[in-house]
Amino acid sequence: MHRYKFILTRPFQFLPVIFGISVITFILVRLIPGDPARNILGTRATPTALANIRAQYGLYQPMWLQYFYFLKNLGNGEMGKSILYKIDVLPLIATRIEPTIALVLTSVILSILIAVPMSAIAARNAGRAPDHAVRVISTFGIGFPPFWLGLMLIILFSVELGILPVSGYGTTIGDKLSHLILPSLTVALSLSTVLTRSLRSAMLEALKSDVATAARARGMPESIVFWRHVLPNSLVPTINLLAVNIGWLIGGTVVVESVFALPGMGQLLVRAIFSRDYMVVQGVAMTFACATVLVNFLADIVTVAVDPRVKL
Repeated sequence: MHRYKFILTRPFQFLPVIFGISVITFILVRLIPGDPARNILGTRATPTALANIRAQYGLYQPMWLQYFYFLKNLGNGEMGKSILYKIDVLPLIATRIEPTIALVLTSVILSILIAVPMSAIAARNAGRAPDHAVRVISTFGIGFPPFWLGLMLIILFSVELGILPVSGYGTTIGDKLSHLILPSLTVALSLSTVLTRSLRSAMLEALKSDVATAARARGMPESIVFWRHVLPNSLVPTINLLAVNIGWLIGGTVVVESVFALPGMGQLLVRAIFSRDYMVVQGVAMTFACATVLVNFLADIVTVAVDPRVKL
C-alpha cells in the first residue's frame, strides 16, 4: 500500500494550481472589453440605472477587493450571483453540468472503442497496408477542426439521411442518448486519432519486450500474447495521455456544445463571456479547472493500480 501514499499528499499539491488558475481567470475576465451593466440595461440606459447595477454587483470596488470577496465566496461554498440570470452561480452550473458530463463520458468511451481496435490492427500488421492506412487516417484526423467535423456530421446524418437529431438535448434517457451521438462522435473522432498513434507506438514496443518473447517461447499463440501481455503493458502511457487530453476535451466542449446547441456548461460559458457575466465565467472556469485536476489525479491512481512498478 505504500505505493498509494501519494493519495494523501497530492491534493495539497493541487491547491497552488487551483489558486493560480483562480487568479489568472479573475484577471483575464475583467480585461474583456465591455461593461456588464450596459450589456444588461442596453444602450439607452440612464447613468443612474448603470450606477445602481454597478453598485449592486460591486463593480466599482478595486480589483483586489473583488478578488477577496470571490475567495470568500469560494470558502463558503459559493461562487457569487449571476448578473445575467439573477441567481447564484453554483445552482446555475448544477443545472448545466449533466449534458457536459454526459458528453465527456460518451466521447471518452467512443474514443477508446475506436482507438484500441485501430491500434491493434496497425501494431499487428506493422509495415503493411493496414498499418499505413491507420497511420494516414490518424494523421488526417488530427487536422480536422471539431466544429467543421461536427457540421459535416450534421449534414450527413441529420440533413441528408435524417436519422439523428440536429441539435438539442431531449428529455427522456433515449432522447438524450440520440442527441449525444453526433456531438460525442465529433469529439471521439478527434480524440481517438491522438490515442491511436500513442497506443500503436506502445504496442509495437510491447511486442518486442522480453515478456512477449518469453510468452512466445512457451508456445503461446500470437493472439494470446497480444491480448494478455502486449495490450495491458501498452495501456499505462495511454492512460496518462488520455488524462491530459480529457483536460483538452473538457475545454473543447465549449465549441462542440455551441455547434450542437447542447445546454451544457460550454454553452453557458460562451453566453456569459458575451454578456460580461463575470461570476458565471469565473465559476465555469473554476469548475473546468477542478475537473481537469481531478481527472489527472484519478489517472495517477489508475496508473499505479495497473502497473505495480510505477511509484508516484
